[in-house]
Amino acid sequence: MQALFRYIEAIADSTEPVLVTGESGTGKELLAKAVHSVSASAKPWVAVNVAGLDDNAFSDSLFGHVKGAFTGADKARAGLVEKASGGVLFLDEIGDLEPVSQVKLLRFIQEGEYYPLGSDQPKKAHARLVFATNHNLAEKMEAGTFRRDLYYRLQTHMVTIPPLRERPEDIPLLLEHFVEEAASTMGKEIPEISVDVLNFFCSQAFPGNIRELRGIAFDGVARQTSGPLNMDSFNHLNRSPSNNAKIEKPEKGAFLINSELPTIKQAIHDLVLAALKKTCGNRTAAAKILGISQPALSKRLKNMQGPDD
Repeated sequence: MQALFRYIEAIADSTEPVLVTGESGTGKELLAKAVHSVSASAKPWVAVNVAGLDDNAFSDSLFGHVKGAFTGADKARAGLVEKASGGVLFLDEIGDLEPVSQVKLLRFIQEGEYYPLGSDQPKKAHARLVFATNHNLAEKMEAGTFRRDLYYRLQTHMVTIPPLRERPEDIPLLLEHFVEEAASTMGKEIPEISVDVLNFFCSQAFPGNIRELRGIAFDGVARQTSGPLNMDSFNHLNRSPSNNAKIEKPEKGAFLINSELPTIKQAIHDLVLAALKKTCGNRTAAAKILGISQPALSKRLKNMQGPDD
């Protein structure tokens, strides 16, 4: 994810389109907003979901119309392209766009100008274009349902967000964020997250990705009455664990009496590495199961680094 953010910063000054792909619920619109944040934060952000729009609705929404363009057009109306001038126009679900509309979008991207419905005078576009889809556009292109020339225009700057199951180290951070958000929304005190709850969340595949995680977190906070957020709020889900890393409490009495005892320094070293391994390198979660703060863990890691580390 850090690499994706660095890429977004790298293309901030480009005027070319940005295509964001990924499964449903991975946060494609949030990444599109990140493009807006680094390239035109003081200018308009305009978003539209194009799934289900027929060609007339698509053209009217984006390009607007002049007075008398069609029955009922008693006055001119600016389109979203004009409203997003200087900022970012975000078109979601671009993979569901009708073939006729794909032709108009291609011309719009290539020429940088458009015609409001009923007008023969072109207007210049001054908006950064960002698109998103949960479809595999390359497969749709090969199947003949998505224009090849449009696909190549859209992929100038392409960002693919990995599903949550491929980045389990993000789960504790996201869980903590959503628990805080839920508690604030419901006027509750922010509960501490128990290790069992972390264990449960990190063992899930989350096919609905971050959207699903957020929903479960909010429901858990709503069910929680007092004290730490524990498994009483989630036992009703009856979910099977995935292959994600599992956070566990360290076993008590881990050293055998007859075995050679490590030094305090070596024991701390091994515990820190074991906690990081169990949490896929997530320092927040590792610090929690070690019973120390994240800054304290970071300091220990810095002190542990030798010339070969």
